[in-house]
Amino acid sequence: MKRWLFGIFSLLLMFAMWGCSNSKSANSQDGKTLTMWVHVSDDSEEGKVYQKRVDAFNKKYASENVEAKIDFIPRSGNGGGYEDKVNAALTTNTLPDVITLDGPNTAAYAKSGVIAPLDEYIKDQDDLLPSIKQQGTYQGKLYAIGVSESSVGIYYNKKMLKDAGVDLKTLPTVENPWTWDEFLELCKKLKNKYDKPAIDMQLQSKDEMLTYALLPFVWSAGGDVLSKDGKKAEGVFNDKLTVEAMTFIQTMLKEGYTTRTPVKQAFETEKYPMKMSGVWTVTDMETNFPNVDYGVMPYPVSPKTKKLVSPSGSWQFAMTQTSENKEWAAKLVDWMTNKESNLELSRSIAALPVRYSSEKVLAKEFSDEMNVFLQQLKETGHARPVTPAYPQVTRAFQQAIDDISFFDQHQDIQSVLDTRAKEMQSAIDKAN
Repeated sequence: MKRWLFGIFSLLLMFAMWGCSNSKSANSQDGKTLTMWVHVSDDSEEGKVYQKRVDAFNKKYASENVEAKIDFIPRSGNGGGYEDKVNAALTTNTLPDVITLDGPNTAAYAKSGVIAPLDEYIKDQDDLLPSIKQQGTYQGKLYAIGVSESSVGIYYNKKMLKDAGVDLKTLPTVENPWTWDEFLELCKKLKNKYDKPAIDMQLQSKDEMLTYALLPFVWSAGGDVLSKDGKKAEGVFNDKLTVEAMTFIQTMLKEGYTTRTPVKQAFETEKYPMKMSGVWTVTDMETNFPNVDYGVMPYPVSPKTKKLVSPSGSWQFAMTQTSENKEWAAKLVDWMTNKESNLELSRSIAALPVRYSSEKVLAKEFSDEMNVFLQQLKETGHARPVTPAYPQVTRAFQQAIDDISFFDQHQDIQSVLDTRAKEMQSAIDKAN
């Protein structure tokens, strides 16, 4: 689901004002009540799974007089609703025991003391996929666990590629990905055949999708956004390796292989032969465009490194620092992200597993397209930077993509990256 990709940036302004307080957990003579807030509606497929799993939790622990209650607070398109509710709770000291949060915001929540470490309570962490542990960890401690995983790949129209003379048997796989140069040749062939952009890379997004989908090109080149300790952007983001990745993206635009202004649903309506999109598009295709015969291929890779890297990230469950029932709050977090919950959610929506144990089951059930995403994630998934300054970092990255998209005005990619790295560094210095 695409909504998982977007961070709760409005909350970050409130964190510095928030102090220690009691959460909305309740202890009565009859037992304990755990409160949990989630960012989806109760009538969504995701929300229905959450309710079902909470009901199962309550049934399992009924003899111990523990009851979990779930509040559904849907996010609006611009990130409101849920964020507004959490904002209000931060000012009134009424946070629940358990909340959901977007993966890249782990560091900001942890640093500000909104959420508490889980290591003391969650012992079976070896079953978690590396990408899940990476996004939920801050300064060596696990603060949150993803409820599902996601990824991005290249959707392609089988008929349109065959009509352009492409042998589908020669297309790249996770084991043998194509280089950027090989992908450019495919795009050239498709553009010449159809006189249209070969692929929609969603460069018009102007949101978190740009970071999520395009950062893997930087990683494949051997570059990064921040240093490993998360404290340096200058000398990292504006490194020559990032220039190489951005040059590839800009070349796609210069040659007309992609566009900043794609036709709406051009891939879905068989106008463009390819589209870069996430795993959530599988559901959209099955539901709304069932007659389109499509496949999925992995990211193209740097011709120098030949390294396949793909994005990862999901919404997570975490317990609040102020919960009066941390043992039970952590148990609820673990329950909502365990194998059974993961299987239930993955079978209801196009979502990838967060655990090795559930991955083994789902790999046998998934379609070929879903298994491409699954294999790519398991072997090459990479979380976005974990830093308290993530909102500013991702905004600068998105602006860099927007800058190089106007290649007539920004032919000097190095200069663009120097400017945006400086912006990132300023935000990091303030946040730390």
